[in-house]
Amino acid sequence: MINRRQWVKFAVAAVSVAFLGTAALPAMAAEKVTVFAAASLKNALDAANAAWAKESGKEATASYAASSALAKQIEGGAPADVFISADLDWMDYLAKKDLIKADTRSNLLGNRIVLVAAKDKAKPVDIKQDFDLSGLLGDGKLAMGEVKSVPAGKYGKAALEKLGVWSSVESKVAGAESVRAALALVSRGEAPYGIVYQTDVTADPGVAIVGTFPAESHAPIIYPIAILAESKNPDAAGYLEFLKSEKAAHFFTEQGFTVLK
Repeated sequence: MINRRQWVKFAVAAVSVAFLGTAALPAMAAEKVTVFAAASLKNALDAANAAWAKESGKEATASYAASSALAKQIEGGAPADVFISADLDWMDYLAKKDLIKADTRSNLLGNRIVLVAAKDKAKPVDIKQDFDLSGLLGDGKLAMGEVKSVPAGKYGKAALEKLGVWSSVESKVAGAESVRAALALVSRGEAPYGIVYQTDVTADPGVAIVGTFPAESHAPIIYPIAILAESKNPDAAGYLEFLKSEKAAHFFTEQGFTVLK
């Protein structure tokens, strides 16, 4: 049986453990900065996040998907601190619903869209008005992001319309859930050509750029960034500033992005 003295010692020990656990909470309470980012950012942002962790001792964890899907998740209450979209439209969508902190919003990066093919079959394509993309595809598919929602798909459709070839290839489009998914279709040989961002090509050695769409054929490709309205993470602002700094710039330029000032 446990006597009175033993009960007292047990009680004191229990209180001490509880007190120490509570005292340790502030150190344990530091949360990772949760980032929702366009799929095309993965390679560059992973490298930038690693550098920020090394410099600050804090961590950022990123979830990558099409900007449209991420915006809808944020609208549905998904917990995140920072959103980086591959176009202005989806950031505007959240802004109109007061889901971002407007004073933290800025334009971070620029990009280009390109036509890609499997590397072992890549031949240059002269992308110009009325070029014969349908003939190049033959019975094959044109891989690109969903044209109604995925930014890369929207830019791609706009460019093809401007160049007068959309109507001839619309029925051959294989719409993908993200630009990286479209890239994978080409890499796996499931589509002979695809439209992706210039920066995506460095992520897959199995594909090559065969042509670049003229800048005037579509709206400027801009990646805006902002802290989300529901974020309570005190490290989010510092993380944002790091991504906008010279220290982070080379992680993006190495992948082909243009850093916007």
